Amino acid sequence: MTSLFDHSPRRAGYRFPAEWEKHEATWLTWPHKEASWPGKIDAIYAPYCEFIKVVATGEKVRINVNDEATKAFAITKLTEAGADLDQIEFYFNPSNDAWCRDHGPAFLVNPASDQKKVIVDWDYNAWGNKYPPYELDDVIPTRIGDHFQLPVFNPGIVMEGGSVEFNGAGTILTSRACLLNENRNPHLNQEQIEEYLKECYGALQVLWVGDGIVGDDTDGHIDDITRFVNPNTVLTVVESNPLDDNYILLKENLEELKAMRLINGMPLNIIELPMPSPVIHEDTRLPASYANFYIANAAVIVPVFGDVNDAIALKIIREAFPERQVVGINSVDIIWGLGSFHCLSQQEPAI
Repeated sequence: MTSLFDHSPRRAGYRFPAEWEKHEATWLTWPHKEASWPGKIDAIYAPYCEFIKVVATGEKVRINVNDEATKAFAITKLTEAGADLDQIEFYFNPSNDAWCRDHGPAFLVNPASDQKKVIVDWDYNAWGNKYPPYELDDVIPTRIGDHFQLPVFNPGIVMEGGSVEFNGAGTILTSRACLLNENRNPHLNQEQIEEYLKECYGALQVLWVGDGIVGDDTDGHIDDITRFVNPNTVLTVVESNPLDDNYILLKENLEELKAMRLINGMPLNIIELPMPSPVIHEDTRLPASYANFYIANAAVIVPVFGDVNDAIALKIIREAFPERQVVGINSVDIIWGLGSFHCLSQQEPAI
């Protein structure tokens, strides 16, 4: 009997590129679920469209919409923001929610193949069945694959794009709190999950930190904690206030990062990034983090929160990306949905 791994993307020579590698497009799913931003959904469209405007200066933006009415509404908001509509495409892929990083397609590439690009369509269960229904979100990658006539791999296990981070040179970084949570794949242990990750993303190594930040309903996505900025370097958030609930867990994550070795045997180059002061709305601690930035072709877009640490974080990120413009966009309203710009987007690599 053959297994999935006998014909895996890795064995066919495919890999998931690093986010800083050139994009053909950025994929988004237009926000429409009021329950994700209770009482605030109208407030998110201005910063959301500003994000799209910046991304569109360097690449196509491809947006999943439910219907013609949603498309028309999106065009109105994007026009108000001054976005370049010539760079924006709409696709009728109905959705339950807006978090395209997690339900969108994972594009892998192999320049040496006749079929240079494929999609991996992981199962999706809205972060452990927390927010049903999610059936529409779950099939979006295959719908996109069918539209563009791209082969689609279906590993058959739950995985989310925000739970994994890539250096483009064979290493994946993730968290035990998320991927080992029994609400994802209780039938798999750490070693088995590593095998899925390596075979389906075309990687050679998986490195693990412990926990995610307080308020993160995804059970600890890595894109709120630690991000690769080049093959050897990570930005990782730290909390300076020892009384803050994030202090110990982020300190422990930092110690684990210091002990890690890459495939070439070298340690990580670690750059510390501050956390903003706690962002509270309706007595809820929100997962506000500067690590949830998105690396587009023309810019790095960073969530900011009207906090004293905004300027410090932007300076650090600018130093990490000297060849790109770094743009801060206010995320105080967007973060009420428990995610920000990286959570909302998924890159499609150029090939």
